[in-house]
Amino acid sequence: MSEKRNIRDHKRRLLAAKYELRRKLYKAFCFCKDPDLPRDKHRYKLSKLPRNSSFARVRNRCISTGRPRSVYKFFRISRIVFRISRSGIKKSSW
Repeated sequence: MSEKRNIRDHKRRLLAAKYELRRKLYKAFCFCKDPDLPRDKHRYKLSKLPRNSSFARVRNRCISTGRPRSVYKFFRISRIVFRISRSGIKKSSW
């Protein structure tokens, strides 16, 4: 089950990277203060982009377990897997 979620998340990341420039351009035109620009046309084009092309829909997941919460961005693994795999690191307490 976790592989399926990771694959879905990976596809979302690829789509977001593919449409990033287009999405930013349409948003810049939509929210520009110039009254002469046709905002409706750009807003329509923005709405026609795939939903999964937005970075807001990308979720950081653990690459080994698929856990969505408490994932370290640098390692892309959850805190549980991190503590199991790194035997020399202890939880800090004072």
